[in-house]
Amino acid sequence: GKGGRGSGSAKLRGHPRDSPEVRVSKTLSWILRHGSKSEGIAMRTDGYVRVDDLLESPKLQEMTFEMLQEIVKNDNKSRYHLMSEPDPKDPAKEVWWIRANQGHSIKTVVLDLQPISSVAEIPTGIAVHGTNKKAWESIREQGLSKMKRNHIHLAQGVAGSGVISGMRTSSQILIFIDIQKAMDAGIKFYLSANGVVLTEGDAKGFLKPEFFARVETSERNPIPGWEGFPAAAIPQTRETVASQVQAEQSQGAPEPMSSAENTTTGLEKKTEV
Repeated sequence: GKGGRGSGSAKLRGHPRDSPEVRVSKTLSWILRHGSKSEGIAMRTDGYVRVDDLLESPKLQEMTFEMLQEIVKNDNKSRYHLMSEPDPKDPAKEVWWIRANQGHSIKTVVLDLQPISSVAEIPTGIAVHGTNKKAWESIREQGLSKMKRNHIHLAQGVAGSGVISGMRTSSQILIFIDIQKAMDAGIKFYLSANGVVLTEGDAKGFLKPEFFARVETSERNPIPGWEGFPAAAIPQTRETVASQVQAEQSQGAPEPMSSAENTTTGLEKKTEV
């Protein structure tokens, strides 16, 4: 059985005021990205774990397979991939597997990331990292760091057109990356299964400030000294972006759960003539 609601809820991640579904989702995200080993759940090198193992986890005793399907189906950020494969011991049976599409701190996970060989392979042509003002003070000197994660996460846009990718609502600073310049310097970039642009950075895990094309506030005003290339080169939406902009503050040490909301929306790509 799945146990009573009372006994399991204390083990769920998230805030007590969150709904049970939200807390189950946050716990699921944490296990798939960071906590599988501590929970005794085996993970394949491509990041998949058996759904049966998850359902037996004490932390997820409230979750049913039906609830898991709903979480995956209703997740507008495409954080998860759920699939079935024939059971190697009995091909007539199916085994269900699930993984997080990105955001791992588990070093053994090798996701099927699509290498990017030119900016044209990024659908929007944009790669932007959202952060807060406090983190920006160190980022402007040292660059972006992957910290304890496997990658630095970059979104494909800022707000408005439903591009799924890697930022949070609390972002105050937008750092647009000159992907071509970074690639010319030997930095490798990838696209994750749900459209987040990922990079391991340089040998020390940094994306240096020399690769920042332009830096703006969430209201889309340039930061003095970081105007970079003309604003016309960056697609604009003049809605109240401040409330919509989603940005990941991955510059702070990643709290196990903070990475769960690793997502963002995107911008229309305008062709400049």
